[in-house]
Amino acid sequence: MLKVGVLGAGHLGKIHLRLLQQSDKYELVGFYDENQENAERISKEFGYKNFSTIAKLIHAVDVIDIVTPTLSHYKCAKVAIKSGKHIFIEKPIANTVDEAEEIIALAKEYNVKGQVGHVERFNPAFIATKNMIENPMFIETHRLAEFNPRGTDVPVVLDLMIHDIDAILSVVNSKVKNINASGVSVISETPDIANARIEFENGCVANLTASRISMKNMRKTRFFQRDAYISVDFLEKKCEVVRMKDAPEVPGDFDMILQNAEGVKKQIYFTNPDVEQNNAILDELESFAHAISTDTTPVVTLEQATDALRVAYQIIDCFEK
Repeated sequence: MLKVGVLGAGHLGKIHLRLLQQSDKYELVGFYDENQENAERISKEFGYKNFSTIAKLIHAVDVIDIVTPTLSHYKCAKVAIKSGKHIFIEKPIANTVDEAEEIIALAKEYNVKGQVGHVERFNPAFIATKNMIENPMFIETHRLAEFNPRGTDVPVVLDLMIHDIDAILSVVNSKVKNINASGVSVISETPDIANARIEFENGCVANLTASRISMKNMRKTRFFQRDAYISVDFLEKKCEVVRMKDAPEVPGDFDMILQNAEGVKKQIYFTNPDVEQNNAILDELESFAHAISTDTTPVVTLEQATDALRVAYQIIDCFEK
């Protein structure tokens, strides 16, 4: 079992603490939170060991789980890496691309592994369909959330849309060619609603919408590719695949047949892949333990998370232009 410590005991930090204590891949040593009043309350309520300094916690563990505000990710990661500790960082990897690139360089220099908490990669609906997503040419995402003051210190692109940016980059095997985007601030000082169009060199186009002031929650992505349409509902953890194949010479009574202008007939059929329910946060944490123990590449690398952050900032730059 790997000894792990958690930096940050806010809303998400408490979830990480609970799951790490349950895991048979980790031994939870304790946590550090700069708000000592909060730290003492959590330690008393749940029994986790509260360390008085970051340095003492880092010294006692093999892995540091960074669940602090984004502004401090780089500082925490730097201290942990220079102490030779593996790092799991909640998304986004850092506050700036320069910070993210320095984290990558440090991890290589000190020969430690790093993984970033892009949790939707572990969403069971996405896992169930990912192998079916082959060369998508049009992607549409909607990630809408009811207003929550937590997270409004950053633009909605870094708070919500970055989940979809990472998922899209993981399935589109092409470089980004062009980005157009617009964003609007309604309640916060930073944009609360954003729409982005990402064009890839291979011709794929992704249209992303994110809002944190919606009346209802929604997290849906649709992938369109040759002879297939794949729908993934990240919130409800459901998926649907619609495929087309050449129509049979003699269709059955219940076969759904489409005919295009050239007279080509296609049969449409629907499948609902089996979705194995899981705890995505626990799975991502345990996948990192597996990468460390087997010396393999983490599922979400520091480099991939940096690519997602780079695209996110290109989108934000469009707002300013």
